[in-house]
Amino acid sequence: MTDKEIVLAFVNAINDHNVDKIYDLMTDDHIFIDGSGGQHIGKIGMKEGWQNYYQLFPDYIIQITDVVEDNSIIGLFGYASGSYKFIKDETNFWKTTAAWKAIVRNKKIMHWQVYCDYTQLMEIIKKNNQE
Repeated sequence: MTDKEIVLAFVNAINDHNVDKIYDLMTDDHIFIDGSGGQHIGKIGMKEGWQNYYQLFPDYIIQITDVVEDNSIIGLFGYASGSYKFIKDETNFWKTTAAWKAIVRNKKIMHWQVYCDYTQLMEIIKKNNQE
């Protein structure tokens, strides 16, 4: 598989909520940087992180509209969306433009970084935790 194909397989695993596949596609020293700049190192902790994220956003998906490659660095552009918990009304659904930086090493994702504005998402979480 090419680096681009590996990254797109990672995206598919995210959209399928296949935590085992996500885990298999990460290097042991995987670096995840979330949209707020928080950094998480190591794939073991990421397995639990993805499981918890899907509990909060059970229909979370990312839509890729453009891909840019530069050697082992892949830039992805598109949208991220989901509903908070299982509350499926329009007040708990969020969608935002997003970008992702992926670095592939030895046919695995070594670096996954998210760039997006979580303002709407944080407002939804805050609103639901006050009720």
